[in-house]
Amino acid sequence: MADPIIRVEGLKKSIDTGTHRVEILRGISFEIPEGQFLAIMGPSGSGKSTLLGLLAGLDTPTEGRIFLDGEEITALSEDALAVLRGRKIGFVFQSYQLIPTLTAEENVALPVELAGNGAGARERARRLLEQVGLGDRLDHYPVQLSGGEQQRVAIARAFISRPRLLLADEPTGNLDGVTGRQVLELLVELNRSRGTTLVLVTHNLELASRAERRITLRDGRIAEDESRCLRADSAGGPR
Repeated sequence: MADPIIRVEGLKKSIDTGTHRVEILRGISFEIPEGQFLAIMGPSGSGKSTLLGLLAGLDTPTEGRIFLDGEEITALSEDALAVLRGRKIGFVFQSYQLIPTLTAEENVALPVELAGNGAGARERARRLLEQVGLGDRLDHYPVQLSGGEQQRVAIARAFISRPRLLLADEPTGNLDGVTGRQVLELLVELNRSRGTTLVLVTHNLELASRAERRITLRDGRIAEDESRCLRADSAGGPR
């Protein structure tokens, strides 16, 4: 088995509402091997999105530690976390999070340009957009793109920094069934071709069935942790 790219130890997260304390995560531990496709499932309020935000270093746990690629991110400053995210983590959100005044190409190139590595960023953005089937939409603005096209732009943007880890929060939640499956196929293909670890939060059993492993949260705890063997069929997909 590959070395873990993520290690979570005794993770807890709670919030104080002023009248009572809400326990969101109640002490969970697990590891994610590099290159794995993991689906995190569970009912609303089970802590799925909270866990994803903690893995990304976007939130701080109440207790516990998280290691990314051997480095304890729960011990880093905000500035150090921002640098680490820029180097090692990509994000795909349900709401796309595209900048409306930028073209598809500009949206994809932006993370690299903001990091001060702009040389070749536009060429890499064009190649990624071609890879996700949007080579003829480079100069289009988000308002000129369908929901599925916007999500594909968001996926290309997530991959431009060549992240070791890709985190996706309900990436097909705003899409119809056909488009959602197309987006999932794209994520799976990029996971395989680039070896990027993919962690996807979803409540959709069809999407989760494509993952190598499923973790199910209930009441802030891991209720199930299931792995399965995948093999390629004639079309190149798992079954």
